[in-house]
Amino acid sequence: MPTLRLWCVRAVLSLTLGLLLSGISRTEERFIILQSTTSTQNAGLFDAILPRFQAKTGIEVRVVAVGTGQALKNARNGDGDVLLVHAKSDEEAFVAAGWGVKRYNVMYNDFVIVGPADDPAGIAGLRQAGTALRRISQARTAFVSRGDESGTHKKERALWKVAAIDPLKASGTWYREAGAGMGATLNTAVGMRAYTLTDRSTWLSFRNRADYTILVEGDPQLFNQYGVILVNPAKHPHVKAGLGQQFIDWLVGPEGQSLIAGYTIVGQPLFFPNAPGG
Repeated sequence: MPTLRLWCVRAVLSLTLGLLLSGISRTEERFIILQSTTSTQNAGLFDAILPRFQAKTGIEVRVVAVGTGQALKNARNGDGDVLLVHAKSDEEAFVAAGWGVKRYNVMYNDFVIVGPADDPAGIAGLRQAGTALRRISQARTAFVSRGDESGTHKKERALWKVAAIDPLKASGTWYREAGAGMGATLNTAVGMRAYTLTDRSTWLSFRNRADYTILVEGDPQLFNQYGVILVNPAKHPHVKAGLGQQFIDWLVGPEGQSLIAGYTIVGQPLFFPNAPGG
């Protein structure tokens, strides 16, 4: 009998411990992986809004901040639950190929061309980015590209195409490829006294400006749209579709859109919400 009683006690303890561990495991699982861009991370947006989402829902959002091209690749590989990037045609192709469920507009800002105040290529005040890039190439003044397949890099390549110039022919001379995120690329450009293309949000939060300033802005070609997509659980069954969609609904809904609109640096908004119905 003592042996049977001891066995029963052990069984009850084992079952109780198992239930406790299972509860802990379920609690720990209330997080999602967000594949996103360095621009949103560098701008401080996530630090400003994600704690509000977690406080409301108990869902933690763990951000992987990389270039848009890498974020799309990671999401295709199933290394994330939600994707938030800024290359609309690539995002639409991602959904069309079945890797994502649906794409939603979230917010926008714009790209700008920055450079040293002495402006050796004479581009200050130009309203056409393609014309500015043409002048930079003609003057053979240094230009630093992200060179990392990010949304910013994709936009830059499109602008060179508008200018009818292939900058890769000058790679390693006046045209330099950083292969890095936006903050690191800006630091490289400042160090080389070179021009570069950046999203406005990263520029506003950038502290190592020296005498650098925005030289070209306002071209409709510089529009910068961000979108959010749930990774398709039909492709990757481990995707936390319910939690991920809950985050998307919050982000494009009134509260998320209001927080995006209210996020500023030195009184300037970094992003403008434009989700339908947000």
